[in-house]
Amino acid sequence: MNIRHFLDITDLSARDLGSVMNLAQVEISSLGRPLSDKGVALIFEKPSNRTRHSMEMAVVQLGGHPIFTRGEEVGFDQRETVEDVTRIMAGYHHVIAARVFEHSILQRMAAVSSVPIINMLSDHSHPLQALADLLTMRQELGELRNKTVAWIGDYNNVARSLVEACALDGMHIRLGCPDGYGANEIELSRIANLGAASVNQFSSAQTASTGAHAVHTDVFVSMGQEAETAKRMIDFKDFCVDSEVMANTAKDAIFMHCLPAHRGVEVTSEVIDGAQSRVVTQAHNRMHAARGLLAHLMGVTR
Repeated sequence: MNIRHFLDITDLSARDLGSVMNLAQVEISSLGRPLSDKGVALIFEKPSNRTRHSMEMAVVQLGGHPIFTRGEEVGFDQRETVEDVTRIMAGYHHVIAARVFEHSILQRMAAVSSVPIINMLSDHSHPLQALADLLTMRQELGELRNKTVAWIGDYNNVARSLVEACALDGMHIRLGCPDGYGANEIELSRIANLGAASVNQFSSAQTASTGAHAVHTDVFVSMGQEAETAKRMIDFKDFCVDSEVMANTAKDAIFMHCLPAHRGVEVTSEVIDGAQSRVVTQAHNRMHAARGLLAHLMGVTR
């Protein structure tokens, strides 16, 4: 049996991505119950709000039984090796999903697992978030090919997965990052080769947002970067998404944020709480996107 893991957006082809998006939007009853009487392990080294709730409900909607496990309960490479934990859990569960600090843990899990491994967040990528982002943009903007998405801020794990998904959908990608926090040339070329209509990077939030149909941002200090807070607040001071940044966008452009947000830091209250914001819909779509992915990994087709 060919085990399909989901560690990064690029584990999906453009066709697979389209299938996940379709499965995320159909009536739940039409998906059957591919996880009926099956367990799904949800391992959290990092705390979570949206990820835990969305994944647990997605599993339940497909007939499965989610089991939440804190990181200290498995103790990767402390109580037990990553490989031992994975092999044992694969005997109990039909899917294992993990939210981890180090991406290499997921890679080690996938190397020995007899069931699909899902990345619920790592230091390298956040592909579940990207699925919800793409689903939201498709719902709000229609056909995404040749539309423009702008990312403002740190080229981090969330950004990487977002632009991979947008590239597979044929979008124009514009990155606005402070010097030293952007994607390098190799990374820009890699994204372009995934099928993006164009990829450009700027050191100005205003320039990057020009003509964008969707503007995304994230916190400037992620979990694990707290020691860098003072420096990052200085480096990112001109990258807050405010009304001036949004004024450069296309007509009827939307604003998106993976949450949690710090109002007045990476985005103003006026923008995130305003008419252009889709952050609540985006957060709700975490559940629908997760359900679509799980159905896809279980062999449901649309």
